[in-house]
Formats: sequence, C-alpha cells, structure tokens
Amino acid sequence: MILDPDTDLVLTRKSNAPRATVWQCWTTPEHLMQWFVPAPNTVTACTLDLRPGGACKTTFDIGGTVMENNGVYLEIVEGRKLVFTDTYTEGWKPAPEPFMTAIILLEDADDGGTQYTAIARHRTPEAAKQHEEMGFHTGWGIVADQLDAYALSLATA
Repeated sequence: MILDPDTDLVLTRKSNAPRATVWQCWTTPEHLMQWFVPAPNTVTACTLDLRPGGACKTTFDIGGTVMENNGVYLEIVEGRKLVFTDTYTEGWKPAPEPFMTAIILLEDADDGGTQYTAIARHRTPEAAKQHEEMGFHTGWGIVADQLDAYALSLATA
C-alpha cells in the first residue's frame, strides 16, 4: 500500500491477542462498543453491516456531547483488512462534510499476537494536519491500548 505523508496518518501497534480475536473486536458491535473511544468517553450505539456499502455507524458520548459517525464499508478482507469511510452513508449517499477514510490492517505477529496498523486517509493535507492536531496519535494510541486489553481479556476468558 502506498502511503501519502501529506494526507495519511498512520499508527502501528502490536496487540498481544490473536488476530481472530482482534478482528472480532473490530467487527462485532457489542465488542467494538467496549474500546473504540478513549475512556471515560463511551460508544452508546453501534451498527456494523460488514459488506461493501454496508453501514458503519457509531454514536459517541464525549464528555456529555453526542457525536454521530455515519459511514460505509468500502472493503473487507476477512480477518485482515477493513476499509470504511464517512465520505458516504448508507445507499452511497454523499456525506455533507466527509472527514476521512480508515484502513485497518491486521497481521499475525510471531508470538501469536497481532500486528495492528490504522491508517487515517484524508482528502487534503489540511484535513490531515487538523486531525493530527486534534490528537490522532494520542487518541488512536489510547484506543489501540484499550483494544489490546479488551481483546486479550476475550482471548484468555
């Protein structure tokens, strides 16, 4: 995959949980709701229709402010890759103010864990800079840590 340093923000982490469990956490609403925003914020609603064009919707409570995130899946490679965007909503309706496309890549790590890469692809360098200044690396890093802890709790249960 070719990355554009002007428009793509990248976070790579290792999860101690197996790839199948990390995938389940990304693709099952009740699991995604447990880790997808930095605590103490919460995901209050989630709809995932895992197919190209299927809904990818989350509702966040960020310090008492409700944030709706409506988008669609563009590509799904079972157990390995999710691509979703807020550029469109269900039925391929253009979104009025698109922000980014997310690309999630999962690979097996040598020790049975998962190599996790999140790419936030933006339409313009200015949008990428805005996202970076909003705390992309810190926020997505916290979320990756929460994902790791939650996935590991599932894997060892």
